[in-house]
Amino acid sequence: MTATTLHTAAIPPVRRALVNLRGCLAKTADHFAAQGTAEADWLDGRLAPDMFALTRQIQTASDAAKNLAARLSGGEAPSMPDTESGAAELLDRLDRTIAYLDSVPPSAIDGREDVEIVLKLPTITLRFTGASYVRDFGLPNFFFHAVTAYGIMRHLGAPIGKLDYLGPMDLTRPG
Repeated sequence: MTATTLHTAAIPPVRRALVNLRGCLAKTADHFAAQGTAEADWLDGRLAPDMFALTRQIQTASDAAKNLAARLSGGEAPSMPDTESGAAELLDRLDRTIAYLDSVPPSAIDGREDVEIVLKLPTITLRFTGASYVRDFGLPNFFFHAVTAYGIMRHLGAPIGKLDYLGPMDLTRPG
């Protein structure tokens, strides 16, 4: 059995979810293109009036993923201004986010379980260890935006389901 490290607890699940989110977005784009629906109409979809629209949910999931890797590694996340206005640009952003995660070696993260991570939010400053950041903020925040994006696409009628969100699974068992 492979030991769980900070890297394996944080980066592979987020990378996998980004790949699956990319697949859901591509299927959604194809579906609405075939129906003749303007991209702006479905990319502005949201689950509630006070929630981010689909475009912003995808951008925020991307930000959460790259910031997770950067904060854990002590590096700098690549700049990705929120300027995407179409599905192709959002798919490209997800590709660039995945590539960034792939560029951060496990050795840059492992062993940083106790490093202090400070998040300065508009109304509060949060202080974490590397491990508590992953558990209490990094992963929950990322998955909140990823699953909300999925929920918006489903709500709008995209032909995606739970297995699209979950993606391929390694169901092998040793022995």
